[in-house]
Amino acid sequence: MEIKLASELPRIQSMVPAHGTARPKLVTPGEIISHDTSFMRGHGTYMEDDVQVASVAGYVTRVNRLITVTPLRQVYQGAIGDTIIGRITQVQNKRWKVDVNSRLDAELRLTNIQLPGGEQRRSSVEDEREMRALLREGDLVCVEVQKINDDGLLRLTARSTKYGKLSQGTLLAFSPSLIVQDKQRMHDLPCGARVVFGANGYVYITPTVAQEQVSTYTVNFEEVPVDVRKTIGRLRNCIKLLAHHSIMISPTSVMAAFDQSIEQDYEIRDLLRPDVMQDVAMATVQKMNE
Repeated sequence: MEIKLASELPRIQSMVPAHGTARPKLVTPGEIISHDTSFMRGHGTYMEDDVQVASVAGYVTRVNRLITVTPLRQVYQGAIGDTIIGRITQVQNKRWKVDVNSRLDAELRLTNIQLPGGEQRRSSVEDEREMRALLREGDLVCVEVQKINDDGLLRLTARSTKYGKLSQGTLLAFSPSLIVQDKQRMHDLPCGARVVFGANGYVYITPTVAQEQVSTYTVNFEEVPVDVRKTIGRLRNCIKLLAHHSIMISPTSVMAAFDQSIEQDYEIRDLLRPDVMQDVAMATVQKMNE
């Protein structure tokens, strides 16, 4: 079998999508994107012989005159204002190190969290001594990207009541490119569970809780009802099958897969069988295209 790189093939066709095109074009490294030199060169592209060429494999997006290529598989780079999920890896002096699916561990400072009691106050020496009582190694947190350093280090914040330590639930990790970009990241789905779609590719499923109980720094050890656990398990497997078939993960696609799995009367444990995954994925795509 002989396979040629895109860079070795004749460059004839322009792959840039029309403005507002719903389905972006897929390109491989070395493939031509556009002959039009008036377009601005974005991430994932470079200029060669007065044509814009893809430097990574991914899909082409166009915003006004800016063209970028978003990789199909990527490490999270970060964007200010993103809601993400991370895992505490170290407790240091006045800060925590957080794994956020990026090339560097992010940083969450003690001054950037809402301290117990909800009051806006300065952190004290006692707060510094009790840092591990708030967040310790292995804890999951929902945070917002506040700043990005020149070296790529992400500075995090959790001063809003909707952020903080995540309680009982299950975590899934995917490529950030599979998560639909949306300003609203936390969704209480009609099936009875809350899902946080982190912009960094981490998805967290937890029982729906009252707003006043969200994002404290204590873990709720109350027993979760069996029907809620089954719902969380079904959601987990539905999200995994969507990712396996490279279907974009969003509240709409997740609920479509969830409903199809129930309509086709599949058991939760069967949703990860290859044949079942394909059936549910195809039915989900058809339903979303209707």
